Amino acid sequence: MAEPQHKRQKTDKKYELLYHPRIPGRGEYVRLALEATGTQFVDVANQEEGGYAKVQAVFDPKSVGDEHGNPPAFAPPILKVHGEGKEGKDLVISQTSNILLYLGSKLGLIGSQEHELYIVNEIALTALDLSDGAHDTHHPLASVKFYEDQKEAALENSKNFREVRIPKFFSYFERVLKSNEAEGKGRHLVGSKLTYADTTLWQVLDGVKFAFPKEVDARQDDYPLLLGTFYGGLKQEKWLAEYLESDRRLKYSMGVFRHYPELDRQ
Repeated sequence: MAEPQHKRQKTDKKYELLYHPRIPGRGEYVRLALEATGTQFVDVANQEEGGYAKVQAVFDPKSVGDEHGNPPAFAPPILKVHGEGKEGKDLVISQTSNILLYLGSKLGLIGSQEHELYIVNEIALTALDLSDGAHDTHHPLASVKFYEDQKEAALENSKNFREVRIPKFFSYFERVLKSNEAEGKGRHLVGSKLTYADTTLWQVLDGVKFAFPKEVDARQDDYPLLLGTFYGGLKQEKWLAEYLESDRRLKYSMGVFRHYPELDRQ
């Protein structure tokens, strides 16, 4: 299997990320996989003038697909890969987990042994479940409604998320790290090398820490591998430290992870 590359590679930017502008959102899971391997790509909505119109066209409710034979996408994130589709045309795929599965195989982020792909994928999917739960804390009733219109439900849902969901998920990931400690040393979830399970979980943890800083801080000592060795260790790796300091890393705002003090531990 291909090894992940950690130096920014000179490419023709065959990858285009189609996502909403100015927010990390679910697009950040894709960005981290690309950044971790030094793979150049175009973040269309943030880097091209008028780029968001191009993004919107791909998941337009009236779309019946494109001239390359790709079906319409349901919603971002969407990845366009030049020259990898039918008869050498562009490939367009969507769904966060599907994109990560594709990129993981292409960029060497699926472990060193064939069977590890399925373990990487199951852990990444579980991390994305936690991501969805974090989003639903501030929009528990309907995504089309403003937070202020569902604040009472958000307070109740956040309490359950903090007291039930966070410890359930954090305990699971702590146990996964412990099960792989001989190889991963607490820094990798699968094997001894970086996988997209690592990058995905790291982003989820970072987002939950942003949204619920008091809650996570209060539980710091309960999950030493997860919140210490894993989260802190990956954050210090050169590629991630440089990315976090760059203008490519978008600030949290009105996306998946939002900080409302009243939803945090009081």
